[in-house]
Amino acid sequence: MLKKFGLEDSKPMKTPMSSDTKLIKDEECESVDSTKYQGMIGSLLYLTASRPDIMFSVCLCARFQEAPKTSHLEAVKRIFRYIKGTTHLGLWYPKGTGIETIVYADSDLAGDYMDQKSTSGIYTFVGCCLKSWFSKKQTALAISSIEAEYISAGKACQQALWMKQALIDYDVQLDDVPIMCDNKGAINLSKTWCNILTKHIKIRHHFLRDNVQKGHISIEKVASVDNIADILTKPLKRESFNYLRLGLGMMEHIS
Repeated sequence: MLKKFGLEDSKPMKTPMSSDTKLIKDEECESVDSTKYQGMIGSLLYLTASRPDIMFSVCLCARFQEAPKTSHLEAVKRIFRYIKGTTHLGLWYPKGTGIETIVYADSDLAGDYMDQKSTSGIYTFVGCCLKSWFSKKQTALAISSIEAEYISAGKACQQALWMKQALIDYDVQLDDVPIMCDNKGAINLSKTWCNILTKHIKIRHHFLRDNVQKGHISIEKVASVDNIADILTKPLKRESFNYLRLGLGMMEHIS
């Protein structure tokens, strides 16, 4: 990939995106070749199947494929430069791991600088092994951090229920699957009825709260600094990024 796009001699980077990056449409900036840009994004999206640490950055840059500018291209090139410096990293799947399933959910309130929508990030672990992940902009506009986190928890609930059903095919029966959330208000909302005026929140309220009451899932508090899904919602500083990346189970490959 680096050779294909002429970046094999580029300088490696420590993170896929600077923590102060703010990508917008940037109409005044110079346009770039959209075909090349889309090709770079397509290659990176393929790579996210084994590199969850670049998922957020790639998905963010993918939003500008229709009319990419030089600022967007520079952000994409930085991801490639990060990949160049971390080709020795990969997900670790050890033998004999347990089947206990846990889901991490997080969101970044109004993280999109164009439409002010939030971004949800979900990681699912079986034992110590990372099994699935996604970073996606929310379709509804959340007006508070509680709403944004609650929508993410609802998505995590769907993922947890899917994983429970999938494991039944292997004669594995799970009790409740814990969803780790760092927002106390969203946790309380999943357990206690309150008047939700916004329709899209109300739908998710019934779904998530119903599954909590039935014991299919449980919502548990995790410290914000330890919420691994934070890496899927916004650019992070190097120290935080490296700490959470380690939590994904990404290890250095030793020949």
